Amino acid sequence: MSSVSGGEPAYPNQTYAWYVVGVLVLAYTFSFIDRQILALLHAPIKADLGLSDTMFSLLGGIAFASFYTLLGLPIGRLADRRSRRGIIMVGIAVWSLMTAVCGLAKNFWQLFFARMGVGVGEAALSPAAYSMIADYFKPKYLGTAISIYGMGIYIGSGLAFIVGGVVVDWAVSAPDFDLPVVGTIRPWQLTFFAVGLPGLLLVLLMMTVKEPARRGVAAKAAAQAEMASVGEVATFVRKRWRTFLGHFLGFAPLSLIGYGSSAWMPAFFDRTYDGFQVALWYGSIILIFGPLGIVAGGALADRWRARGRLDSYIRVGIMAALVLIPINVFQPLMPNEWLAIALIVPSAFFGAMPFGVAPAGLQAITPNRMRGQVSALYLFTVNIIGLGLGPTVIAFATDFIFKDEALLKYSLSSVGGLTGVWAALMLWFGLSAFRASAKEAEDQIQVTASG
Repeated sequence: MSSVSGGEPAYPNQTYAWYVVGVLVLAYTFSFIDRQILALLHAPIKADLGLSDTMFSLLGGIAFASFYTLLGLPIGRLADRRSRRGIIMVGIAVWSLMTAVCGLAKNFWQLFFARMGVGVGEAALSPAAYSMIADYFKPKYLGTAISIYGMGIYIGSGLAFIVGGVVVDWAVSAPDFDLPVVGTIRPWQLTFFAVGLPGLLLVLLMMTVKEPARRGVAAKAAAQAEMASVGEVATFVRKRWRTFLGHFLGFAPLSLIGYGSSAWMPAFFDRTYDGFQVALWYGSIILIFGPLGIVAGGALADRWRARGRLDSYIRVGIMAALVLIPINVFQPLMPNEWLAIALIVPSAFFGAMPFGVAPAGLQAITPNRMRGQVSALYLFTVNIIGLGLGPTVIAFATDFIFKDEALLKYSLSSVGGLTGVWAALMLWFGLSAFRASAKEAEDQIQVTASG
């Protein structure tokens, strides 16, 4: 690879860079399908394994989220030193195989530990992917590139909802299967094989991806650069506490209502509109308007950054939070299902906008040798609050505040409004600090390139 002044490596061919993003989008899509397939098989798994609602919720919550969030931190450290491509390849292989292993489960604990393995594998993807993308693209394209990667969330989620009804109907009514070595398995178990094993082909596809040279590191030190210690990262974050506090606790509530509404939207339509089944409509809207929203957010942030607004990533988040407040408050309160479905469109679009710019903003203010760890810290915070608490907060409001399952609409409305206010206030709190951190990082890159 050729280099520019000061020994800084030239950016890779941009056509190839976009190809890499495409491969990573495919990996992210598979990860979300593998993550959500369990929820779609709720009825047959509960019946065959004799699980209660609480036991089943642990499979989708603690079993997955605990290891997914906790292992992201040490994996983020590895991403700052080792081959990010290699880390992603191992992660894909682990989560694909462990998804298939879910199909071998004969009891609760076997399925519990298999789901933990899925979380372990998926923890390897995003910290390494964010860091790679930041080394493939110039800063002016970073928001768009990471936002396109984030499309995998909405493509995977949308596809899961769209095919969910068909999968569940098949898994309930199909006969048992006899497989060599494995023996007799139920249809829901075969579903895990069908979803998990094709993911191994992605490992082969990742072999076409080249590990990019790390940027923002002096050329002489690049070959022997040590990853930042935990203490160094802690000091870096502590000195910029307002930047990171505003960022993490600003984007986290948007994740909370995103995961929470996704978990409860089918039940909301069923309970509020006389058994209306929304899965096909909801999945189609998420599949279309989620990707449009996340890419639009990244493109807008890049456009503002090109005009000199170094805080563009945070401004996009604030704008989305403010727009979402009235949408999320009124969408569950619509007098009929069609008006409620119509409001899912802007909710999906603006709800997706922040989740490309949030990690892109971190790459813009964090030294290369710390990006994996800081990204993992961000994912830990956002997923503990969003994935871990989102569905439970809404359920808690229904059970203990409104005390009636039929009043789920008020839980969604109140939580949706409060999280929007919380997000806007915290992002505004960190706005000026983020601007200063971005200016500091930009100045450092210029010094490195000229030296």
